[in-house]
Amino acid sequence: MTSGQRRLSAVATAAFVVALSAACGGTNTTKPPAGEGTATASQGAGAELAGQVKVDGSSTVAPLTSAAAEFFSEQQPKVNVTVGTSGTGGGFEKFCNGETDISDASRPIKDEEKTACEGKGIKYGELTVATDALTVVVNKDNTWAKCLTTAQLKKMWEPAAEGKITSWKQVDPKFPDEPLKLFGAGTDSGTFDYFTDEINGEEGASRKDYSPSEDDNVTVQGVAGSKGGLGYFGFTYFEENAAKLKAVEIDSGSGCVAPSVETAQSGKYTPLSRPLFVYPSAAAVKRPEVAAFLDYYVTNVGKIAADAKFIPLNSEQEGKLKTDLATLKSQAG
Repeated sequence: MTSGQRRLSAVATAAFVVALSAACGGTNTTKPPAGEGTATASQGAGAELAGQVKVDGSSTVAPLTSAAAEFFSEQQPKVNVTVGTSGTGGGFEKFCNGETDISDASRPIKDEEKTACEGKGIKYGELTVATDALTVVVNKDNTWAKCLTTAQLKKMWEPAAEGKITSWKQVDPKFPDEPLKLFGAGTDSGTFDYFTDEINGEEGASRKDYSPSEDDNVTVQGVAGSKGGLGYFGFTYFEENAAKLKAVEIDSGSGCVAPSVETAQSGKYTPLSRPLFVYPSAAAVKRPEVAAFLDYYVTNVGKIAADAKFIPLNSEQEGKLKTDLATLKSQAG
């Protein structure tokens, strides 16, 4: 099974849960990173484990966690890791109710979510596992929007645009009078929160007359099927669908910058580069199968990111990730 097939199966629908111990129903042709981090030191290398690890949350982060889980299942086939994609907000709701062990997130946990977790006695750690370049995409037949300013994006997406900005010509007089069809993340998505905050100046502030979905593949299909289409999602989804879509360069005041591994890692791709997270609960980390999965994930995060076509952490960030996991495990006791 290719990384692209694995990614698409992981995010087919917001309610879909991937049973990764079966390797997504296919044969994995990519060998997993060689046996690193498969068991904690106390368990000893090669210790056979069993149990279930429940993950839910961001559809952006899900392909990375799914790749980690598929590789991990090669080492620990009796540990069943499931990955749901109910969105960052939906994932935190389940996590703070004690329904999941790990929450994938494309934004940091909010204050109200922290309060919800505290109310249920859920303690957790925040682990940064990758970098993302939130990518604005247009239809392949779009010949006019190679670069868009953040002001133009705001003109399209702000609440005041609802029912009024319906043509590309209204965004810029030099653009054609082509109907503007917008596709984007649903309101439970951390991607929605991040995009609206950075572009519209307020988290959650957005026109409502667009086509929302927690499934980024729906956005891919919508933009690919409409000449005047525009949408946004994580960089990995663009890479998977580069044959169908065009990525737009973004000008936030210092010139046009294309989304890429290099521009995201360097910070040049502003304001749409961002960290991606997993939040493990301290109680779950006490279970050997969860601890072993996280050990594997963190130890091999660079190789997993490369396989899943994510933007990897730099060496400093990777060092902090390992320290943060060690801190969580020590606090969990």
